[in-house]
Amino acid sequence: MADDDARAIEAWLAELGEQRRYATHTIAGYRRDVAALQRCHPGLALDAFTESHIRQALARLHAQGLKPRSLARALAAWRGYFEWRAPAAGLERNPAHGVRAPKIPRSLPKALSVDHAQALLDRSGLPPAESPIERRDLAMFEVLYSSGLRLAELVGLDHVPVREDGYASHSWIQLDESEAVVRGKGGKTRIVPLGGRAIEALRAWLSVRAELLPAQPDATTRAALFLGARGARISPRVVQLQLDRLARRVGLPLHVHPHSLRHSFASHLLQSAQDLRAVQELLGHANISTTQIYTRLDFQHLAASYDQAHPRAHRKPGD
Repeated sequence: MADDDARAIEAWLAELGEQRRYATHTIAGYRRDVAALQRCHPGLALDAFTESHIRQALARLHAQGLKPRSLARALAAWRGYFEWRAPAAGLERNPAHGVRAPKIPRSLPKALSVDHAQALLDRSGLPPAESPIERRDLAMFEVLYSSGLRLAELVGLDHVPVREDGYASHSWIQLDESEAVVRGKGGKTRIVPLGGRAIEALRAWLSVRAELLPAQPDATTRAALFLGARGARISPRVVQLQLDRLARRVGLPLHVHPHSLRHSFASHLLQSAQDLRAVQELLGHANISTTQIYTRLDFQHLAASYDQAHPRAHRKPGD
């Protein structure tokens, strides 16, 4: 039965990666979460799990010190596996379906101020981007801030739509239309805008992109918009390192992660446009409650403006 479970798990994960385009780190996390579930009930086949087994597993992982966010992610993985497995295994119901995740305290996303975002992308105090690596980095960061992409979505972009040698693009840029076609979480495709500065940076990068191409690139490398120094499609880790390096070079007093630019895109757009539904569509959020966290950032911005501008904001009774 253990071998049957292992084959089923790998088939599910392969489908998530190949058909639904889940990120590699997400698939690795799901594999660990299902393995943790098996360890909670050793010797019991997954097809025999009931809702009671799922609840017991959550309780055991909680007792081991897992935080609510980790427990919620694990439950989501279990629910996804059983949803996929139920038809083939003849299960009457998904045993994880009726189990509620522990409540996760919502922390505010770490968005840059407008001034910090401008200093970063203007390369404040640095010479203009000239080398292929510098042009590539600036184009990547402009796209992140211009379109609010997730890191996995950014590295998955192609410079043109390609279908050859068994490779088919799922995300690409359209410079003439000033937009990008992006397949995000759950295989959902959306179209996001590319601002003028992002277009300018992309054209500068594409003019030197060939300098990083290897002599005999495979189909995915030929298609990839952003390339690493060795010529392959750029990795998420390189994007993280290069962004933090630039932030330190321009003197920002904080660590900057690619997701910081996604948060900055959302909060700055919401401050200006006040259109939560539009921001939800651009971010690719399935549920608007996920987007609503940015209204708290917007309120913080308004509260700070109030404190600075209102004549009685700092007055004490009797003043």
